Amino acid sequence: MAGGRGGGGGGGGPADFVAVLPPEVSSRIFSDLDVESLCQAAVTCKGWHRVIESNERLWRHHCLSVRAVCQREIDCDRGHGYSWKITLLRNYWKSKVKQEWLSGKYSNIPSQNSLPEKSMYPMDVDTWGEILEAELER
Repeated sequence: MAGGRGGGGGGGGPADFVAVLPPEVSSRIFSDLDVESLCQAAVTCKGWHRVIESNERLWRHHCLSVRAVCQREIDCDRGHGYSWKITLLRNYWKSKVKQEWLSGKYSNIPSQNSLPEKSMYPMDVDTWGEILEAELER
C-alpha cells in the first residue's frame, strides 16, 4: 500500500512505527520511555505488546534503577527466578514510596492524617527497619 499504510505488525496505521522499523530501532525508541509509559505502550496494540514484552533489556534497565532503592527485594525476586518485568512490576511502587520515606519527606508529619494518600505501601519488616534507621540518623 502507498505511504506505508495498512498491513503488517501492530495496529497497521500510518503512525505504527513498529510495523515499519527494524525491531532494534523500535526497542531503542521504547527504551526512552519511563516505566508507566512503557506499561501503557505495551497495551496499545498487539505489535507494540509483542516488541515490549519480548525485550527483557527494556525491563532490566528500569529494574536496575529501582534496585538502587530496593536492592534486597530485587535480588531476592531475581534469585527466585522472576523475569525482569515481573521483578520491576513487583517493586516499582514500593521503591517510589520507600525512596520518599528514606529521603525524609515524611519526617515532620504531625499525624497520620497529614500523610499523603500514596505514602503507604505494604512493606516487610526489613524495609520498615531501613526506614526507621534512616529516621534515627537524621
